[in-house]
Amino acid sequence: MHTLLKFKKFYWPYRKFFFASLFAMLIVTAITVIYPIVLQKTIDDVVLEGRFQLIPYLSVGFFVLVGFKGVANFFQQYLGDLFGASTVYRLRNSLYQKLQRLSFTYYDNARTGDLMSRLTMDVEGLKFFLAAGFKELLKIVLLIVISLGVMFFYSVQLALVTMAAMPFLAVVVYRFDKRVHPSFRKVRKSLGRLNTRIQENVSGMNTVKSLSKEDFEIDRFTDNNVNYREINIKTSKIWSKYFPLMEFIGNVCMVALLAFGGYLVVDNQLSLGELIAFFSLVTYILGPLMHLGFIVNLFSQAKAASERLLEILETDEEIEEKNTTIDKEIIHGHVTFKNVTLRYEEDDDAALKDISFDAPPGKVIGLIGGTGSGKTSITQLITRFYEPQQGQVMVDGKPSSDYKLKALRRNIGFVLQESFLFSTTIKENIAYGNPDASMEQIIDAAKRAQAHEFILEMPKGYDTMLGERGMGLSGGQKQRIAIARAILINPSILILDDATSAVDMETEFKIQKALKEVMKDRTTFIIAHRISSLKHADEILVLDDGEIVERGTHETLLHHGGPYQRVYDIQYQDKEAIMNAAN
Repeated sequence: MHTLLKFKKFYWPYRKFFFASLFAMLIVTAITVIYPIVLQKTIDDVVLEGRFQLIPYLSVGFFVLVGFKGVANFFQQYLGDLFGASTVYRLRNSLYQKLQRLSFTYYDNARTGDLMSRLTMDVEGLKFFLAAGFKELLKIVLLIVISLGVMFFYSVQLALVTMAAMPFLAVVVYRFDKRVHPSFRKVRKSLGRLNTRIQENVSGMNTVKSLSKEDFEIDRFTDNNVNYREINIKTSKIWSKYFPLMEFIGNVCMVALLAFGGYLVVDNQLSLGELIAFFSLVTYILGPLMHLGFIVNLFSQAKAASERLLEILETDEEIEEKNTTIDKEIIHGHVTFKNVTLRYEEDDDAALKDISFDAPPGKVIGLIGGTGSGKTSITQLITRFYEPQQGQVMVDGKPSSDYKLKALRRNIGFVLQESFLFSTTIKENIAYGNPDASMEQIIDAAKRAQAHEFILEMPKGYDTMLGERGMGLSGGQKQRIAIARAILINPSILILDDATSAVDMETEFKIQKALKEVMKDRTTFIIAHRISSLKHADEILVLDDGEIVERGTHETLLHHGGPYQRVYDIQYQDKEAIMNAAN
C-alpha cells in the first residue's frame, strides 16, 4: 500500500469521483444486504402465513429496489472508471514529461521496448486497480461486516459457525499474495524484454534481411516468448492451487451451515425464512472472500506495475537547472572549454581528458579523429546532454549550466550522424525546431541544404508523408532534410556531426558551399572523417583517446608530420597518380 501512496499526487485531485463512486457502492451494498431480509419476511410472514394477497405489492417493491440498485450500479461503475482514467491520464503525461527531462545517460542503458511496456501495460494495470480493485475491496469488507451483523441478529450460534471458516480463508489469501506478487513482477519484466525484442527487430529489419538473419531473429524471439510463456504458466499454477482450496473451505462451511441450521429449524430455534436468508448472507460473505483472491491478484499486478513506474518517476535528473538560470532569447555563441574532463560512468575511462579551446562567434572548429576519440562527446557537452566531471564549458563567458536548457538548446542547430525524421510531412520535419516558420523560410532552408529539388520531385512535394524514421528517402536525402531543419532555427551555434557522410562528393560540395554562407557570424563545429569536409575550418582539433594531440589550420597540420597528415596521405594517396595519368 505504501507504493500506491506514492501516486497520491496523481489520484488525489480526482477524489470527488472516487468518493462519489464509493457512495454509489454503499447504496448497492445496502440494497444487496436487504434482499435476504425481504426474502425472509416474504417466507415467514407472507407464504407461511398464507397472506398471498401481499405478493403483488412485494413484487412491485422488489422491482423498484432492483431498479434503484441498477442506477446506483451505473454511477458506481462510471465514476470509478472516470477516476481511474483521469488518474492514468495525469500519470502517463507525467511519465512522458519525465522521459523528456532524463539525460542521455539514462537512455544509454534503457531499452525502448521496456519503456513502451511501462507506459502502456503497466499504466493500464494500475488503472484497472484504481478504477475497480480498491473499490471492490471496500465493497467486500462492507458486505462481510453488514452481513455478519444481520446474521448475528438472526442467530449467534449459526453466525459463529460461519465465522469459523474465515481464519482459514484469510491464511490462504495471505499466502497467495506472498507468492503471486513476485510472479507478476517477473511477468511484467518478461513482457518488457519481449517488447524490446520486437521493437529492435522491426527497427533493424534492413540489417536483418541484408545479413539473412531471419532464422536467428526468430530463434531469439522464440527464446523470449518461451520465457514469457513459462512465467505465465508458473503464475497460473499458483492460481490453480489456491482458488480450489478457497472454494473447498467455502463449501465445507456451507455444508456445516446446512446441517446445523437444519437442526435449529427442526428444534424451532430458527425459522425457515431466517435459514434461507442465512444462506444468502453466507453467500455474500464466502463469495467475496473467495473473490478476495482476485482482488489480491489485481493488487499484486498494480503493485508490480507501480514499482516499475516509480523506477522512472524517481530516477534522478542528472542535468538539472539552477534556480537562477539565464533565459536569453539570443545567445551569441562564444564557446570556451577550460580543462574539461568527461566520464560517462564513474568506473569508466575518461571519454575526454583536459580539453581546452576557444571558439568565438563566426569561428569554424573542425574535429577529427578515430572512432571513440571524443569528437561527439565535445558537442554533447555544449548542448548539456552530459555534464563534465572536471573543468568548465562556457557559453558567452558564462558556465553552460547557468542557462536554461531550452534557452541554450534553441540556439544550437544539431545535425547528427544518423538523421532521425518523424512520421509526418517533409514540411513539418523541416519546421520541427521552428514550427512558426513560414513556407518561404522552409523552402529557403531546403534550398540552402540542397534539398529543394528532390523534394519537388516527391509525389506531394513538401506535403509528402514520410514513413517511420524517414522511410522512402535515401540516406543522403534524410541528411539534407536534417540540415535544412538545423538551418531553419537560425542557430548561434551550428554542430555538424559527420553531417555529409551519407551524401556523394558532388552533393557534399554543394552543401558545403551553401553552409559557408550559413556559417557566417555563427560558431560552427564540424565533426568529420573526410578531410574534405573540414579543411576550410579556422582551427582543426585532432583527437585521440579523448585528448587533443594536434591543433591548427589545414595547411599548418599538413606540415606537422602528425596524425592529421597521415590521415590526409591515406585519403589522398591516389591523387597525384590520377593527376599524372591525366596529364
